[in-house]
Amino acid sequence: MLKNSWISGRKKIIYSFKNKMLSLVIFFVFVFLLPVFSYSQEILSRAVVVMDASTGRLLYAKNPDLRCPPASTTKLMTAIITLERANLNDVVTISKNAARVPPHKAGFRAGDRMTVEELLNAALIGSANDAAVALAEAVAGSEEKFVELMNMKAISIGASNTFFINATGLPGSGQYITANDLSRIMSYALKYPKIREIIGTRVTQVSATNGSSKLIRNTNRLLWSEDDLVGGKTGYTNKARHCFVCAAERKNDTIVVAVLGSPSREELWRETELLITKGFDVLNNRENPVFYVTNTEIDDYSIVKPSKRIHKIKKSSKKISFAKKSKIKSSKEKIYAKGKIKKYKIAKSKTKNKKSFKFAKRTGVEKS
Repeated sequence: MLKNSWISGRKKIIYSFKNKMLSLVIFFVFVFLLPVFSYSQEILSRAVVVMDASTGRLLYAKNPDLRCPPASTTKLMTAIITLERANLNDVVTISKNAARVPPHKAGFRAGDRMTVEELLNAALIGSANDAAVALAEAVAGSEEKFVELMNMKAISIGASNTFFINATGLPGSGQYITANDLSRIMSYALKYPKIREIIGTRVTQVSATNGSSKLIRNTNRLLWSEDDLVGGKTGYTNKARHCFVCAAERKNDTIVVAVLGSPSREELWRETELLITKGFDVLNNRENPVFYVTNTEIDDYSIVKPSKRIHKIKKSSKKISFAKKSKIKSSKEKIYAKGKIKKYKIAKSKTKNKKSFKFAKRTGVEKS
């Protein structure tokens, strides 16, 4: 009788202990997953990356390797190639081909003569397609040869899951970029003081050598409201939706935010401001990084499988916590396992033979 009573009491203690442990597990899972749920519900864009510009460390990522159309964020690479191969004071004559490129454009006429610096202002501040094509022709002799330089440069800086088909970002078959690669390109672009200066300019006058001038206003609205913003580049096509990549600085920290496929321009600005705050909170150890993948697909673009090529990210001195791998039925998201970031896999780009790839026709609408 006494023995049975002792066994019964022991079972109750064990049962009570198991319940307490289960409660603790549920509590900690809730605490760690809460940021993932909240941010996944607040970020509506197809793909997003927040990156530490100096180390390449991912601070926030949603579908970082989802291939999306780049729209006018392409012009960042156009500016990089131009600055590597031309002088700012070089004079460029606008060709008929550049003058008739579809909007958005500055409205240059064939025969107008502009300096490289003025064309860079028009391309990066006003998102002018005619300026981008004029730069490509001046630097490489043709837009096609210029694009070869763009694609080689992308691979050399680690943006190996990107493929350009023009210097503007206008729609075309086979053109894609990922939020991760776009962040890498912006991080690289920040090394050029002229690019930093131009993308941080709100309004400017673009003048031709004949004295005519045009007032150009920056398509980046956050320059008027976000004090930490260094600058950025917008983009839009019907297929790409609203895109944006920018850099922000606080004290000695610089982060890059890349947003692809936002449903509206207002949503684009809201998400960017939220992600800037998120990025600096992670850098200052006030929040944990969040990394997740949804089942999103963009027409013929899809989330690429990791390849054997590995890009290392600088280790953090503090352990980075991710939520435990699981499936969320409501949004079908995959949450990456908790632990330190040691390696980050990027898929190889399936680039076509540079000698045989065909240019896509410049069709569609590029707003900015």
